[in-house]
Amino acid sequence: MKKLISCLFFIGVISVTSGQIKPDFSRISDHPRLLLRQGEEEKLKEGVLTHTAWRNLHEVILRESTAILDMKPLTRNQIGRRILQTSREALRRIFYLSYSWRMTEERSYLEKAEQELLAVSQFADWNPSHFLDVAEMTLATAIGYDWLYHELPEASRQTIRNAILQKGLAPGQDAAYNGWRRAKNNWNQVCNTGLSFGALAVFEENEALCNDIIEKAIASIRIPMEAYAPAGNYTEGYSYWAYGTSFNVLFIDMLEKAFGSDFGLSSQPGFLQTASFYANLMGTSGRVFNYGDAGGVEGLQPAMFWFANKLQDRSVLFIEKDFLERQKFNEKSNRLLPLAMLWADGIDVNKIQAPTTKLWHATSENEIAVLRTGWNKTKDIYVGFKGGTASVSHGHMDAGSFVLDMDGVRWASELGMQQYNSLESAGLKIWDMHQQSPRWDVFRLNNFSHNTLTINGQLHQMEGNAKLIKKSENEEQINAVFDLTSVFASQLEKATRGIAVLNKSYVIVRDEIKTGKNRATVRWAMLTPARVDKIDGNRLVLKNGKKKITVFLEDMDDIQWKSWSAEPPKEYDAPNPGFVFVGFEIQMNPHEVKHLNISFNVGDHEKRSGHTLALSEW
Repeated sequence: MKKLISCLFFIGVISVTSGQIKPDFSRISDHPRLLLRQGEEEKLKEGVLTHTAWRNLHEVILRESTAILDMKPLTRNQIGRRILQTSREALRRIFYLSYSWRMTEERSYLEKAEQELLAVSQFADWNPSHFLDVAEMTLATAIGYDWLYHELPEASRQTIRNAILQKGLAPGQDAAYNGWRRAKNNWNQVCNTGLSFGALAVFEENEALCNDIIEKAIASIRIPMEAYAPAGNYTEGYSYWAYGTSFNVLFIDMLEKAFGSDFGLSSQPGFLQTASFYANLMGTSGRVFNYGDAGGVEGLQPAMFWFANKLQDRSVLFIEKDFLERQKFNEKSNRLLPLAMLWADGIDVNKIQAPTTKLWHATSENEIAVLRTGWNKTKDIYVGFKGGTASVSHGHMDAGSFVLDMDGVRWASELGMQQYNSLESAGLKIWDMHQQSPRWDVFRLNNFSHNTLTINGQLHQMEGNAKLIKKSENEEQINAVFDLTSVFASQLEKATRGIAVLNKSYVIVRDEIKTGKNRATVRWAMLTPARVDKIDGNRLVLKNGKKKITVFLEDMDDIQWKSWSAEPPKEYDAPNPGFVFVGFEIQMNPHEVKHLNISFNVGDHEKRSGHTLALSEW
């Protein structure tokens, strides 16, 4: 039934797109027509002259472009089934160099950009069997071709144009390669965007083909945009938000500049609100809530400036302000960095204020809750709390898991993603998502590596979905409660976890568990990068540098904390240096009820918190 509804939706949006909101291709302007039109450089230059933050970013892009001048041209380097690293580096080089040429008219940038464009254009192909590679390479060549068009010799234009048509757009029309048009994940956003940029860049060469690509993209990209409804939660988490959403914003920007309309895309439910989702994934330790297949801190996120302008809300840029002030640009890897200059509109960074949010949550297929006492790095508490399901794209068996920041330190951590090629090269079918899939043998993907409960050493139920059933923004007790029962189907009769920040000073994690007809061994585990300073029965002290927290097992004097290695069991698993687990096990009889209360207090404390209210009273 879900597949039928999705199919009908897809047919419906195609018919709408080909009807009343059909793009008017007569509006397409001369080159440059993508992102930054002729003469718009002058406004960017004003921002560079007026604000230190934008001058610093501009100079970083120029310095990195100068460094690129001495690099050998890219070659087609395939790693496993991907040339994605090459495509992304091509985008970084060509975008940086093209920006630097347009802002300075220094011919060395133009000449190097032309060299890189010709190099990738002469590849045998752009690897359509892994179409993200094609999409990013098409975006790279489209920007370079469009931005440098009037300065490139006709012979170079012809070579680049043919490559876009033959190695980018043509395979995108082949049913063997374009299944992403029906996908509801980042592949749809990235591939539609890359091909649409290519189509618009070379529009004059084959108008019918380019019309078809862009019209289909307007219809298709609505499918993954459904994931933002109703209030901005993005199913795939931090890193894939940065990927899919950035490309989605690129697509909308392209439509607005080319046709004067985004055909209702930015008003899709939840899309603009997703800026708050991304901002709230940054903890007060400076680390992110990296559940699922997430990597580390992305650095400055250009898409957030686009959202801030659309929303007329500067507070969503509070994290970006910090990156700007500390010049954390990740210019060696952030291939979209020049977009920050284009989308920031010269905003005065000093006028960006912190949000007032203390609890962030939005219903979705893969729910989370974020609790905090504020946005101050040195003093405020932050908890990222995961519900949801492992059955979504890039999902882990992490329902019930959490990260915890206190006193500016990350005490409870997530390992995040493992590079896919390392697992694929070991022969694992990690994209098979059923319960018996070898995907769940991978340590970082299953529940054994997460800060959650494990019953009888078994995997979580992949199709289970933990939903938020209760929450409070009361500053004296900010809390959220997830029902985990479906995640433990056939293992427990009932499982509920709540996390509360109390009196702006300490944190409680409470589990309410009821067994079914069988006995159960319940493992409570937390991964930490801290050192175990001492264990005294049900009292645990963790230390990071000169800072400490005390963790109590409330009202459970017969249980003792334990610590154990975070080293994984399989050769193909990534190592986890610097991490250990702390936790405990309890034995439960059939039809028994247990309430577990774990409190977290800053410093080396001797007293318990004393807060043991049932979740029904929260």
